Amino acid sequence: MTTVSGVPSGVFGRMAARLRRLVWPDTLFGRLVLVLAAGLFAGQLLTSTIWFDTHDNRTLEIPARLFASRLADTVRLLQHAPDMTTRETIREALSDSRYTLRWVQGVPPALSPDAPRSLTLRATSGLIAGVIQKRLGEPIDVRLVDAQLRDDAGHHRGILSLFDSRMPTGDFHVFLNVPGQGWLDIHSNEGQAGMHSERGELVFDYLLRIYLLRFAAVCALAFVAVRFALAPLRQLTRAAEALGRNIHRAPLPESGPQEVRSAAQSFNAMQQQLIDNFTERSRFLAAVSHDLRSPLTRLRLRAEMLPDASWRERLRGDLDDMEAMVRATLDVVQGVEITEARQKIDLDSMLEGLVEDAREAGQRASVTGRTRAPVKGFARNLKRCLQNLVDNAIRYGGEARIGVRDDGQQVRVIVSDNGPGIADAALRERVFEPYFRIAARNDSEAASGTGLGLTIARSIAAAHGGTLTLANRVEAGRIVGLDVELILPRDD
Repeated sequence: MTTVSGVPSGVFGRMAARLRRLVWPDTLFGRLVLVLAAGLFAGQLLTSTIWFDTHDNRTLEIPARLFASRLADTVRLLQHAPDMTTRETIREALSDSRYTLRWVQGVPPALSPDAPRSLTLRATSGLIAGVIQKRLGEPIDVRLVDAQLRDDAGHHRGILSLFDSRMPTGDFHVFLNVPGQGWLDIHSNEGQAGMHSERGELVFDYLLRIYLLRFAAVCALAFVAVRFALAPLRQLTRAAEALGRNIHRAPLPESGPQEVRSAAQSFNAMQQQLIDNFTERSRFLAAVSHDLRSPLTRLRLRAEMLPDASWRERLRGDLDDMEAMVRATLDVVQGVEITEARQKIDLDSMLEGLVEDAREAGQRASVTGRTRAPVKGFARNLKRCLQNLVDNAIRYGGEARIGVRDDGQQVRVIVSDNGPGIADAALRERVFEPYFRIAARNDSEAASGTGLGLTIARSIAAAHGGTLTLANRVEAGRIVGLDVELILPRDD
């Protein structure tokens, strides 16, 4: 195995597979929920940019109004200055570290009225011009060069300053035309007039209320909606599983959306085809069995006419084997075919009846334990399954001891014998194959079986959604018997 820095490459493969399952679920349900949630969340992210931009403009609006009012007062004072000395004195008196004024010669080339600007600058420029006109009663030529937020550290970080600043302020740069006096180059920093945001409160409030809560609501809605939408698919899955246990189950209702109706119709058509095929197979085997009886009878009569007694005996044995094979094949078909409705079965009464039948035949059998409630199943088939297990235990172990355990979720029926068991694990699985027998378990009785009892029993267990397994019973290091365990799940 290849390694990367001492770690087997297979480990990375498994880790990558787990990561893929986390990012992209294996189930259709999980994938639909993820797609819906991701799509709605992406839409929320896009709309959030609008919210951020609006909130940025609102945060900049108060400093812009304060700045515009200050500009209007500056214009009112300067435009009535009688001379150059007075005008300069007023400029110096108005200037400070957060509001600087500088005279410029001629028309400033920095910005023309028709130059392209961002939406924020256009909105802020119109706001400033509108406040000045309202305060002075006449329009003033003011050209906004720049306007942006500054955080507590004095950095221009745009929208990000909303999240980690207690009081973001606005930086403004304008050229202002004072009527009759000339152009001023003005830089200003205006605060929030007492409004301030606690550090982290805004981002926490936004992420909690807008993202976290909405994302939880979207996931809950997607979970419910997808679960409702996939209900017909889950019903189809359960029907497919039930079809393996009972081919004569009720057809699926052909209702719902067009795709669901089409799938239900196809499933019902497939079920009917299977029923027809199995019926035809049973009819064919029954016909073969019937047709073979006549030639077998003729062969048996002719065998009796043979002069050699040894040949007669050998031919009788061959004919008996042929008849046994035909009967056994029909038994398999009839034993696993479900032709009755699923019903509640009193398993305790069924087991007690089997034990009484065995005792009346002079055999040893007993049952211990009881079920908590009836189990659902197919009575005729289940009785045949249990009968085969009891017969095997008596045939190979001389006794059948039945133990019943019920935990409310499943019923376990253990049929134990005192025979030699099956030491080879591979053989314990092969005994479920048709016509396979282990003569070594009991030479005197093995020849009387057909090797189909456990095959039929396991097929019936599977039809009930259960399992059938074999295990040796070991005491003091040696095999003292075989336990056959039948597990029947409760699907109430």
